[in-house]
Amino acid sequence: MIRFTLNGRPTQLDVPFDTPLLWVLRDKLGLIGAKYSCGKALCGACTVYLDGQPVRACSVPVSIVAGKKLTTIEGLDTPAGRALMAAWEKLDVPQCGFCQPGQVMAAAALLAANPRPSDGDIDAAMAGNLCRCGTYGRIRAAIHEAAKSLS
Repeated sequence: MIRFTLNGRPTQLDVPFDTPLLWVLRDKLGLIGAKYSCGKALCGACTVYLDGQPVRACSVPVSIVAGKKLTTIEGLDTPAGRALMAAWEKLDVPQCGFCQPGQVMAAAALLAANPRPSDGDIDAAMAGNLCRCGTYGRIRAAIHEAAKSLS
């Protein structure tokens, strides 16, 4: 039995400890925001927070969350998260939308650490999140928009 806090709620699961966290989130808990793409922690589509830090859910076993706080895009209820989601909508960032939950999670972590990022800061923080549609310019603009709304 694995016990942890998921999006602010106590959670317990009886699953094999070596099950990838992403499969537990999607298949056992019905939280489908984090996506499977590369399976090697290279693309960022499966980004979630573990004790407030971004991790790639495809590459970590569920046992890593025992006793910790896990946040998915479905539970991202922070000022930065809300500002980013509003900016994403305002600037019509998504094209296909597949990578966007991971993009928002990475961007929210950036704004939590650096509320006034430069283009270089954004590029560095977002470099591990790939977008198949190439909406990088709109993503950067939305992060700047969200940062402005937070100040």
